Amino acid sequence: MKKIKFPSALTVLILIAGFVALLTWLIPSGQYDRLSYNKEDNTFTKISQEKTTTLPANEQILADLQIKIPLEKFTSGAINKPISIPNTYKELAANPQGFKAFVLAPLKGIINVADIIILVLFIGGLVAIVNHTGAFEAGISRLSKLLEGKEYALIIIVTSLIALGGTTFGLAEETIAFYPILIPVFLAAKYDAIVALACIYIGSSIGTMASTINPFSTIIASNSAGINWTTGMYGRIGMLVLGLIICILYIIRYGQKVKNDASKSIIFSQKEEIEKLFLYEETSKTIQFTLKLKLVLTIFILSFVVMVYGVSNLEWWFLEMTAVFFVGAILIGFIMQINETVFVNIFIKGASELLSVAFIIGVARGVTILMEDGLISDTLLYYSSSLTDGMHKGIFINTMLYVYSGLSFFIPSSSGMAVLTMPVLSPLADGVGVGREAVVNAYQYGIGLFNFINPTGLILASLAIVKVSYDKWLKFVMPLVIILAVVSMITLTISVYL
Repeated sequence: MKKIKFPSALTVLILIAGFVALLTWLIPSGQYDRLSYNKEDNTFTKISQEKTTTLPANEQILADLQIKIPLEKFTSGAINKPISIPNTYKELAANPQGFKAFVLAPLKGIINVADIIILVLFIGGLVAIVNHTGAFEAGISRLSKLLEGKEYALIIIVTSLIALGGTTFGLAEETIAFYPILIPVFLAAKYDAIVALACIYIGSSIGTMASTINPFSTIIASNSAGINWTTGMYGRIGMLVLGLIICILYIIRYGQKVKNDASKSIIFSQKEEIEKLFLYEETSKTIQFTLKLKLVLTIFILSFVVMVYGVSNLEWWFLEMTAVFFVGAILIGFIMQINETVFVNIFIKGASELLSVAFIIGVARGVTILMEDGLISDTLLYYSSSLTDGMHKGIFINTMLYVYSGLSFFIPSSSGMAVLTMPVLSPLADGVGVGREAVVNAYQYGIGLFNFINPTGLILASLAIVKVSYDKWLKFVMPLVIILAVVSMITLTISVYL
């Protein structure tokens, strides 16, 4: 019998979209009222179903609405998105998503994340231009000689640096740019593509899971819970260090096994296919690493440095990031004197090679749109909040961990999760004698754990670049997820008793 092949990433997402559309027929529609702050006239806007009310922005209004968040969190801009108002959940008329909505959702998703898609395509174009110059081949050949016998250092350095970006400013979507650079380096070091994928994706995931000063999760969640974002910091730092050590050791253990015996690789059957895609015949020859090629690689690397600096310090987002890569490609074209027609053709071909990744990102967003239009996310939040009534605090905090893991499938955005759930779930901590910072940490660890395998997150797009199927990723990463889940539970339990 012919072996059944695991479906592609796009097929997986379409199946998930169908499942979510079915859920909108089974789960009652409902919604919490929302409150947003208007900086221009210093007022609150309360949105209740079809009714919108303008209220004065003062502490009394917050008290009347049972929102235990200091006024300055709104006025300072720390909370800049509408938050859920506790105890205002109402069931609404059902809005099930039918066949038409199911078909339109991926298209709406692609339109919704057009800025991310354009970034991905331009990265593909830049990588193709650098490939054309031969700079990658020369650089990899040189690096392979420098790292000979010390390849494990590559795992430690890459994973640690990306985790640092994740814990400080939420480095996540931007990591898609790193795969075309680092996969050839890891392959040249005799590792497989899973190791490269793990260093980048797991590095980002453990960093964002144990975020310390990440404004898109830690700070927004703490503000939405009504506490200072530094509260609970030591616990998060401890989890970051412990989690990062576990992840690095896990990747090194697998990497050394593959290095000693290539047949031990989970993707051994794809070895030739992946090497043909990311390595070059010339890497086995002596390649002159000329001054021009060094300059090309310098511009290429500086594009990422400038991108990271702009995001973390200049409030750049996807449009500005895309511009950086576009300028980098043009500069390289001038330096290497690439013919204009050749340049355009290579750039377009490189962009087209990442088109499947772009579609995956768009379709994943389409799944979220189905949930939003079906009005089921708040219903799930409402029933989740009722689970913890009368719980012992040790059981409570671990329940919060798994509630957030489950909700992250339906609300993959960390900032969106924070403003929607924290005003509702963080007050539950008061009733069981737990500090609200413990709920913030449970939120981070919960969504972080599921992020390792979340098909509505970035993993399917990352796998599409590396040409690895989702089932093989699950086979590789699930033991690590279980280990981290146990560590998270122990850490959270200890924190509520200290």
